[in-house]
Amino acid sequence: MTTFTELLSYEDALASFDPVMGLEVHVELGTRTKMFCGCSTELGAEPNSQTCPVCLGLPGALPVVNEIGIESAIKIGLALNCEIAEWCRFARKNYFYPDMPKNFQTSQYDEPIAFNGFLDVQLEDGEIFRVEIERAHMEEDTGKSLHVGGATGRIHGASHSLLDYNRAGIPLIEIVTKPIEGAGERAPEVAKAYVAELREVIKALGVSEARMDKGQMRCDVNLSLRPSPEAPLGTRSETKNVNSLRSVERAARYEIQRHAAVLTSGGSIVQETRHFHEEDGSTTAGRIKDNAEDYRYFPEPDLVPVAPARTWVEELRGGLPEMPRTRRNRLREEWGVTEHDMQSILNAGAVDSIVATTEAGADPAAARKWWMGELARNANEQGVVVDELPITPAQVARVAALVAAGELNDKLARQVLEGVLAGEGTPDEVVEKRGLKVVSDEGALGAAVDEAIAGNAAIADKIRGGKVAAVGALVGAVMKTTRGQADAARVKELILERLGVSEG
Repeated sequence: MTTFTELLSYEDALASFDPVMGLEVHVELGTRTKMFCGCSTELGAEPNSQTCPVCLGLPGALPVVNEIGIESAIKIGLALNCEIAEWCRFARKNYFYPDMPKNFQTSQYDEPIAFNGFLDVQLEDGEIFRVEIERAHMEEDTGKSLHVGGATGRIHGASHSLLDYNRAGIPLIEIVTKPIEGAGERAPEVAKAYVAELREVIKALGVSEARMDKGQMRCDVNLSLRPSPEAPLGTRSETKNVNSLRSVERAARYEIQRHAAVLTSGGSIVQETRHFHEEDGSTTAGRIKDNAEDYRYFPEPDLVPVAPARTWVEELRGGLPEMPRTRRNRLREEWGVTEHDMQSILNAGAVDSIVATTEAGADPAAARKWWMGELARNANEQGVVVDELPITPAQVARVAALVAAGELNDKLARQVLEGVLAGEGTPDEVVEKRGLKVVSDEGALGAAVDEAIAGNAAIADKIRGGKVAAVGALVGAVMKTTRGQADAARVKELILERLGVSEG
């Protein structure tokens, strides 16, 4: 096999080829117990402490399916506009991995619980792109390998490996798209938008936190190129376990450029899995990709078929929450913001935080201001999304209330938020500890104003002469004297009163 490290430019790649994608997203369900046994799914336990004969695959151990896992799968299928199977069953997917203690994965093959759906996603310019869903099926996660002694954390160069089976058997839903055609140069953007919208759907359903940074949701990016939209599909590569929205977009873009470089150089694409590298956005070869027949699927003999009653399915359909795109459109109208602003809020992961802050009593404009301003900046510096910051919507609402009451100005409010984020306590405790309340005593303000006028006589004369805009310099002097704790608007009023000048 020839290795190509040079990439064709993105523009040249799209001028010669039509990209086709397929996205496979694995979602870890938030059930209390595993998919086929009663072991806990709680994170952070001692390695191999949450295992039993079933999830370790010991002889004679019999699995029992998790009812909440099935319910979650049906909810996901309904939210993705899928048909829900009247009868389906599990299958054994046979392959050897050290972190698969049974040497097969209990999954679904030709009879998934949900199939033939779609998800409409909105691109950054407002265009709606429909992604067709092939299937959503139930399966179990593998264990975790830890490779020790190497520089990269991968098996190459490691001196030994450790295995933790706590994750083995955790419920997964795999959501597989049909080939995504017609996206053209926007294919990477479509991939990112789809995974982002899917994540919002999963979170809205309450079946998983869908935290990509914690592996609760991960995407395999399948990509192939063909000479034109009329040509047959090309050979695909599968970039595995991509765990951020930005990385999904980068992986698709990189593979378009890599495939194009291989094909224009006269080479052939190898059907293989590939690893994505966050540091530079590149991919490297993993293993030759198996076809379905290589897994020797056959029906799982230890589990009965799943036949969800239609009454149950319709009951679950009736209980579905408002879908994210519908909710965003409603909120956009209620908040009076543009589609671009709403997209920025979504990209920052701030929609739920803003909603919760308004529910805690804040004006929607004030809630947006703080979450999309100071808090978004702080989150960006830390490399997290805003809802991961150590501050609650109720605390942000309290800061907004203090500003509205005139007890804080914006500068002081930013310091209060800084203190809360630093773990110094509630907003009121930070105000008290740091002495941050606005100076509202008229006597103290008057003295500071008189001092500023006396110390800046030339500027005062300009203001008396009609150059009212010069008042800003005196306001600044008072703010400096009061360490930024005065109400700037009230200071301006006092200065003009002292100088006998009307602002109008």
